[in-house]
Amino acid sequence: MSKIYVIHENSAWVEPLQAAFQELNLPFEEWFLDEGKLDLSEPPPDGVFYNRMSASSHTRDHRYAPEYTAAVLSWLASHGRRVVNNSRALQLEVSKVAQYAALANYGVKTPRTIAAVGKPHIIQAARQMTGSFITKHNRAGKGLGVQLFHSVDALEDYVNGDTFEPSIDGITLIQQYIRAPQPYITRVEFVGGRFLYAVRVDTSLGFELCPADVCQIGDAFCPVGESEPATPAPRFQIIDGFDNPIIQRYQQFIAENGIGIAGIEFIVDETGEIYTYDVNTNTNYNSDAEAAAGLYGMRAIAQYLGQQLRSVNDALRGAQPVSSVA
Repeated sequence: MSKIYVIHENSAWVEPLQAAFQELNLPFEEWFLDEGKLDLSEPPPDGVFYNRMSASSHTRDHRYAPEYTAAVLSWLASHGRRVVNNSRALQLEVSKVAQYAALANYGVKTPRTIAAVGKPHIIQAARQMTGSFITKHNRAGKGLGVQLFHSVDALEDYVNGDTFEPSIDGITLIQQYIRAPQPYITRVEFVGGRFLYAVRVDTSLGFELCPADVCQIGDAFCPVGESEPATPAPRFQIIDGFDNPIIQRYQQFIAENGIGIAGIEFIVDETGEIYTYDVNTNTNYNSDAEAAAGLYGMRAIAQYLGQQLRSVNDALRGAQPVSSVA
């Protein structure tokens, strides 16, 4: 019997999806791809394959999980299996350089960014910036490597000091600091290529912005605003009736880059300009925010994957070709 296969390397993030599958009585199986073996002479099983491999897998001692997943996705594609978040989506997940280059093709503005390999080049890149800037990792997730600097001298001390944190792929990004009038960013969620909801995320406690309940940890440096909120509010809050032309640009971007499910983050500066800075293809959701709004991301994902599975089963029964991308 065909089923839904969930490709990942973090069991805690999949638990809410498991519950949604069980609620909807959908057959599923997890492929935990931290390591393993792949026999290219064997065909994959029939079904729908949902890739939610994470760029931050190396922080959980799964250093080569993205590379192994890339091999598995190529194997699936060669056999025409239906994949949600395909090889292109994985490429974008693990490289912010690839994200920014792709977003530019859809008229989506990103902060000025210089990619550098090697400490001297990181410092040289900083000298090209005007005003304050931040560092971040190219393959990141969880706010890895995000630090705010107001001078090149401060960066030079950091880069040459004992606390320097290199990116796992060797590429450090030097990025324009976007000063927001209020300490928050907006994360726009898409399921099945369609807008689900937008959530306002308070950044006053730092830049660890993963919305999953299991990963809300503070970070020492916040690149998106410095003032404290006047009154306490939930850190994650779904925005009622969010509507912005950026949604249509995001939808075109994800539709043409092999992405079915994602969260995309942006910040608005003091002049009202929107800067998009991150695409998450293994998106998570905050249970408190969803309960308050009555909207549930993992349930929406399960429903969408269930629809895809029914489509695959119909095609198999009718001996029709199955599209390899959803």
